[in-house]
Amino acid sequence: MKTVVDGLEKELGDRLIIVRLNIQEEIAQELAPVYGFEFTPTFIYFDADGNEVWRTVGSFDPQQVRDTLQ
Repeated sequence: MKTVVDGLEKELGDRLIIVRLNIQEEIAQELAPVYGFEFTPTFIYFDADGNEVWRTVGSFDPQQVRDTLQ
């Protein structure tokens, strides 16, 4: 999924911020219970106000990101 996410970041980087967390790092372990993710990869899409719009585990369709931005 890294290649897909990297591509979206190049394509849409002026319209969204992508944050990557490594579950092995301390900050990710602290955020996991806050945002309720247990499995990797987990993709969570937040709107500009910080509200969760959707989430998916395992993989996602990059078109869903594009559609959500519209």
